[in-house]
Amino acid sequence: MSRRSGAAQATLSRRAPTPRSVHLTLVVADQIHLVRHGEVFNPDRVLYGRLPNFRLSDLGHRMARSAADDLLERKRPITALIASPLQRTQESAQPISQAFELLIRTDERVIEPSNLFEGTSLSARNSALRNPQHWPWLRNPFEPSWGEPYLSISARMYAAIESAWESTAEGDAAIVSHQLPIWTVHRALAGERLFHDPRKRRCSLSSITTLERRGDGFIEVGYADPAAGLQGLATDVGAV
Repeated sequence: MSRRSGAAQATLSRRAPTPRSVHLTLVVADQIHLVRHGEVFNPDRVLYGRLPNFRLSDLGHRMARSAADDLLERKRPITALIASPLQRTQESAQPISQAFELLIRTDERVIEPSNLFEGTSLSARNSALRNPQHWPWLRNPFEPSWGEPYLSISARMYAAIESAWESTAEGDAAIVSHQLPIWTVHRALAGERLFHDPRKRRCSLSSITTLERRGDGFIEVGYADPAAGLQGLATDVGAV
């Protein structure tokens, strides 16, 4: 063999190293806990929706602490905490933040849905539903016509849950959100129609709905109502 051919083979060997197998392991969250906020201070019975400056009541703070205590008692590591940007959810996330020494990551995708009745009264005597000018807003309860479509709520919540699952290296993630978004997720995962009677939602103040990943999707594996003993004292349950 000539020197030239030998040199060529040596060069080829340097340029084409033997391929090695590389195995990548995706590390993700174990469980996702959807936590509803506590009671809001709302003496005027206003449908507040996304309006600013609606804080937790004293009872609401107690409820939020109950949710944090429940998560602690499970002895599961919460390593990620996400919350809606609204004041009531940020305040409800604080006890969880303190209990697990976590920063709160704000995610617009888990916010309360928009609502045309926002800012109107919920009291029976002055209810906005009694005003004929508002009746056209009620033309389609299946979408619904008065606010963000259920399909939109479901899609953005699922995207936020997926992001929380993928971005949490280990342990569980807690997402502090609102009743309608959480209940919409429940119905979507159960294969139920998204239209429903708001009075029949199983999503109490400071309740915890727990999800796990199975295959390409999520399933609901648990529901807890740690503030059950306080629910009867609430004057604002927020079902809209």
